[in-house]
Amino acid sequence: MERYRGRFAPSPTGPLHFGSLVAAVGSYLEARVRGGEWLVRMEDPDPPRVAPGAADEILRALEACRMPWDGTIVRQSERAEAYHNALHRLRGRGVVYPCACSRREIADSATVGIEGYVYRGACRGGMPPGKRARAQRVNTGGAAIAFDDAVQGRIEHDLERDIGDFVVYRADRVYAYQLAVVIDDAEQDITDVVRGADLLASTPRQIHLQRLLDIATPRYVHLPVAVNKAGEKLSKQTLAAPLDPAQPVPALFAAMAFLGQGPPPELRHASLTAFWDWALKNWDLARVPRVRTAAAPAISPQR
Repeated sequence: MERYRGRFAPSPTGPLHFGSLVAAVGSYLEARVRGGEWLVRMEDPDPPRVAPGAADEILRALEACRMPWDGTIVRQSERAEAYHNALHRLRGRGVVYPCACSRREIADSATVGIEGYVYRGACRGGMPPGKRARAQRVNTGGAAIAFDDAVQGRIEHDLERDIGDFVVYRADRVYAYQLAVVIDDAEQDITDVVRGADLLASTPRQIHLQRLLDIATPRYVHLPVAVNKAGEKLSKQTLAAPLDPAQPVPALFAAMAFLGQGPPPELRHASLTAFWDWALKNWDLARVPRVRTAAAPAISPQR
C-alpha cells in the first residue's frame, strides 16, 4: 500500500462543531482505511482570532470521539522561524515583493475575483517614493494552476486573473495562512490533504508556493462544507453548536450520513466501539457527494 500521511488542521477560534467534525471524520477515516498516519495541527498564527482554551477543547472533543492522532501536536503560533526562513528563500528567488497599497487603494482599483479583490501587482516594479511596505506579496504572473481533486474533480485557475498577487506576510507581522500551511505540510511530510471545500480556492495558491519552493504537492480531497439554513458555513461567527462530548455518536452518525456513507439507522444509538467498527469497514471516498456545500442535518440526542 502506498505510504499515506494525512492531517486535521483546525483553527482554534472556538469549540469543535459539526462543520469541523465532518473534516475530522473524513480525514481520519481516509487515513486509517489507507493504513496511514493521521496528525493534528493547530492553525493559530493569528493571535486575535484564537479563543483562549479552544485548542485544548478541540483535542478533548477528538478524544471523546475516540479519534487518536499520531505524533505530537504542531502549533503554527510556535513556528515563526520556519515561516521566516521560507519567506527568505522566496525573496532570494525574487518572487516576492513589498507592497505599500492600503485596502482602500486596492478596492478602488481592483476587480472582484473568485475570492475577494484581485490585486494586479501595482507594487511589482517598486513602491511609490515615500511609501512604506505594508505587506509582502507573491508574484503570480503567468501562474496557471491545475489539479485533480478526488471529490471536486478538475480545478483550474489562472492565479493572476482569478486571485492576483497574494499576501504571504501581513502588515501586522503575521505570516499568512497560505505560506504557513505549505511549510507545515512539507515539514510534516503530508502526502494527502483532506479538508473542507471552503479551502478549495486556497489550493492553487498553495501549489504555486510549493512550486516556487521546490516542495512536493500532496494529493487533495475537498469535502462538502456544512451550511446553515441561511447558506452560511457553520462557524463560531454563525453560532454553530459545539459537539457534545458526553454524547458524540449522534454527531458522528450525522457526519457519516452527510458524507454520503449511508450508515444504518441503528448506528445512531450504538456505542462508540460499534460506530467505529462499522465506519472503518464501510468508509468509501467514492460515495462522498460531489458538491461544495450541503445543508447541515439536525442532530438528535442519543437515547
